[in-house]
Amino acid sequence: MSIFQTVDLLVEKGLKAGLITEEDEVYARNRVLALLDLEDYRAEGTSEGDNLQIPDLLEALTEYAVEEGIVDDLFDKKEIFSAEVMNSFIARPSVINAEFFSRYQRNPEEATDYFYQLSQDSNYIQTKRIKQNISYKAPTEYGELDITINLSKPEKDPKQIAMERAMPKKDEKYPQCLLCVENEGYAGRIGHPARANHRMIRLNLGDRDYMLQYSPYVYYNEHSIILSKEHRPMEINKDGFRRLLQFVHQFPHYFAGSNADLPIVGGSILSHDHYQGGRYDFAMAKAESEYGFSLKRFRGVEASIVKWPMSVIRLSADEMDSLVEAADDILAQWKGYSDPEVDILAHSGDTPHNTITPIARMRDGRYELDLVLRNNRTNDEHPMGIFHPHADVHHIKKENIGLIEVMGLAVLPARLKAELQEVENALLGNENNVNDIHLPWVEDMKARHGSDINKENVTTIVRQELGHKFSRVLEDAGVFKRDDKGMEAFKKFVDGLDGE
Repeated sequence: MSIFQTVDLLVEKGLKAGLITEEDEVYARNRVLALLDLEDYRAEGTSEGDNLQIPDLLEALTEYAVEEGIVDDLFDKKEIFSAEVMNSFIARPSVINAEFFSRYQRNPEEATDYFYQLSQDSNYIQTKRIKQNISYKAPTEYGELDITINLSKPEKDPKQIAMERAMPKKDEKYPQCLLCVENEGYAGRIGHPARANHRMIRLNLGDRDYMLQYSPYVYYNEHSIILSKEHRPMEINKDGFRRLLQFVHQFPHYFAGSNADLPIVGGSILSHDHYQGGRYDFAMAKAESEYGFSLKRFRGVEASIVKWPMSVIRLSADEMDSLVEAADDILAQWKGYSDPEVDILAHSGDTPHNTITPIARMRDGRYELDLVLRNNRTNDEHPMGIFHPHADVHHIKKENIGLIEVMGLAVLPARLKAELQEVENALLGNENNVNDIHLPWVEDMKARHGSDINKENVTTIVRQELGHKFSRVLEDAGVFKRDDKGMEAFKKFVDGLDGE
């Protein structure tokens, strides 16, 4: 296709997606032509590109811009150009917010459906790249865990990496971090992603201003980020519990949760207060309660231990206030709780170790809050964390266990795509180049599956075994282990929450 056909087809796709109307057609085309340094235009028809989608067309336009010397052949520069093209098709934040809340008055689901579709059509959500991920469900004793090998984020080329390292460090950055509201419409730069096509929805939670957006690389359906308008550190506290519950009250078809607020057990960005949410039922949400206990001081609150590899307390109530009070009390008691018999120490000197990963949802008209107990202590045997994936599972996962993993979705490194293929070759007795870190796992699978392994079932076996490995990862992160000693200690803690 010619460059004019590509531009026209993009305009046509923008019309069909509802990003623009017929009145915007000439304007949008002219803005794209300007970005391409094209002063002339001629209509040539678009019939031959009907099978192309917006991400495909953006790639073609970006390739043209590189070839013509308009854009440097660097990942971040190409992303900036692509986002600027789509910014020509997207309304300003005020218009999008007005449309969102107009739809919200009819139905909250209609509002989020609109914004999620917009975020995909605008190429803010990287739909084409996300399709590259390997995702499946693995059956375990805790239900079906979600496994994702993350292939969606392109690797930066060495030239750009060198440029980033050579750039002078600034005392003050703008935006201050990747979650700041100032990212909305920000062009981007080397080392900071393009956000010209980025929009946010304004919310109020607990009399504080928050913003709703979707993750550019969603790991599950409607993967949302709820971020504070103010750049301030994350903290797990009473106000946070209330905000999570207020969010699911406003959007009862979504869950909302927070990473913990301490290193090792926290998320990747602890400098900016934020939560994650979405429209997805994780395995943890489906997990059943296995031990109920009483919280007499909090009227109407039901409490239980959840059958899950990590240590989860589930609270539910008809009233939000009583649930918030109960959660805050459990947090306060957990922060000061030690049980050396199961390696739990609340402090090392003045350094705190205990915190909580909370997840809120509505279930059958009731508020529900899962409190996942966390501890970030280290020792000589486990320098990366006592309640962190242990060394024997690092060949699969050694990164922090954040909110998404806690709920039962493994986000695994891209290296595993090739490495698991070599594992399959080894299991079949074929020529292979298995990484040494996987050899004990291969021998273990051979010993247990033996001659049952064949080319028809080897992928299924490896995927199931990978699910069991992730289950072990979560068990390592659990503060009260699933053995008799650990469960007895867990029950001792919850039974003592009423001070009895």
